[in-house]
Amino acid sequence: MIEVAHNPEASRYEIRVDGVLAGFADYRTRPGARMVFTHTEISEEFGGRGLGSRLIREALDSARAAGATVTPLCEFVAEYIRRHPEYQDLVEIPGA
Repeated sequence: MIEVAHNPEASRYEIRVDGVLAGFADYRTRPGARMVFTHTEISEEFGGRGLGSRLIREALDSARAAGATVTPLCEFVAEYIRRHPEYQDLVEIPGA
């Protein structure tokens, strides 16, 4: 079973496979309901299963539901958004 959960105390989204932490996406919050994604990591033993994409998709859906905008400093998140234009409306460029 694959589960994605928001862990606001750790400022990250986590993905678990059969209860085992497989990866996470770190973020920082900024004024104006902005989430700055800084790092995404999937453990090597869970690589190649599409877990990173699932993690980011659910994190972005959560941000949208919360009315937040997103700044993708993490290259994985930025690339995911480039490949999925339905999320481009969430992107906020700092200083723009």
